[in-house]
Amino acid sequence: QVQLVESGGGLVQAGDSLRLSCAASGLIFSTYSMGWFRQAPGKEREFVAAIRWSGGITYYAESVKGRFTISRDRTKNSAYLQMNMLKPEDTAVYYCAAAYLSNVGLRSSGSYDYWGQGTQVTVSS
Repeated sequence: QVQLVESGGGLVQAGDSLRLSCAASGLIFSTYSMGWFRQAPGKEREFVAAIRWSGGITYYAESVKGRFTISRDRTKNSAYLQMNMLKPEDTAVYYCAAAYLSNVGLRSSGSYDYWGQGTQVTVSS
């Protein structure tokens, strides 16, 4: 079956960096656009970043643009989220998601077919 497994979360201080990984199995990775979402306590899940399955075009939430970078490695069936200059407001559970052959609506959680279990990122001030 399809599995998305996130890793790389942790507790860091403001200004630090973290790199989240999402290892995918049970699917043809090259046919899926990949996205990262996050959910803070008491808040709805929100879009963070996405990368198209074809062409590698990327999208970012305004709140992370210039600080976060999404990438993918087809040889490792993995997607990544490099997070720099972290802020306390970045504290959340981060989820990766996969959307089959989709290049539109990648900012919407409803566009994704599969989700990981999430990894906690906590940024202290």
